[in-house]
Amino acid sequence: MKWLVAFFLSSAVVFAQASIKEGDIAPNWTLQGSDGNSYQLSDLRGTHVVLAFFPKAFTGGCTIECKSIRDSKKQVRRFEFQFFMASTDDVETAVAFAEQNNANFPILSDDSQTVSDAYGVLGSGGMAKRWTFYIDAEGIVSKIDKKVNPRTAGRELLQNLIALDVPAS
Repeated sequence: MKWLVAFFLSSAVVFAQASIKEGDIAPNWTLQGSDGNSYQLSDLRGTHVVLAFFPKAFTGGCTIECKSIRDSKKQVRRFEFQFFMASTDDVETAVAFAEQNNANFPILSDDSQTVSDAYGVLGSGGMAKRWTFYIDAEGIVSKIDKKVNPRTAGRELLQNLIALDVPAS
């Protein structure tokens, strides 16, 4: 009977975490970046934040996505926002991946998987799903993109920043 109660309680936690939706307050996080800095969502209040989860560094789709975002810098730099990619890879892997792909944004390491779990993106094998969260300056999730196309991720980022009325500088 104890195992049944534990099962239902753990299922309820997973369900609650997977149910983050647009309009919810974004769960706070603190993660180490590929640039050597530590980032905390609550420290970024007042700034729009885009948090793009990806499954695994050095894989085909993730490399394409990283480069697509990197190459969109000229089009998106006029907007006032902070962009991050995040995976469950360790910090050393995030650093190497960022360096190899000349990432012009921090790649965050969620090797404990706690942030991926809190955002409901933790998939099989401990890897994050390829979902992008747009968080407004008040810390509210304004959009969740669950259909990220690695090849067009940079263009989609620009389109979403425009559609969400993210301020331009």
